[in-house]
Amino acid sequence: MRKILISTLLLIVLGVSSGCVYQASVQQGNFIKQDDLDQLEVGMTRKQTLFLLGTPMVADPFHQDRWDYVYYLKVGRDKAVFRRWVTVHFEDDKVSEIVPDQQLDPNL
Repeated sequence: MRKILISTLLLIVLGVSSGCVYQASVQQGNFIKQDDLDQLEVGMTRKQTLFLLGTPMVADPFHQDRWDYVYYLKVGRDKAVFRRWVTVHFEDDKVSEIVPDQQLDPNL
């Protein structure tokens, strides 16, 4: 009888504690401050863009005149609380267009 009680108590403790597993936050991509993005202007060179925003998350070899900066933050078990996608287009190695706030897939 005592073994059954101890086994039952152990199973209850394991069941309760398994719901309290820590889940780490996930951060991916380039965090771009709004101040840095505000400084980026049409006509700047690629080196100036690298200095302000850092290395792009996606540098597509098939579209060398486009850099994508993607940032995604998921805190613990919550859904993504912060997403950002900025695209910079180049023409003749100078910024020709800045697309600041594109929508990422909400199912991330």
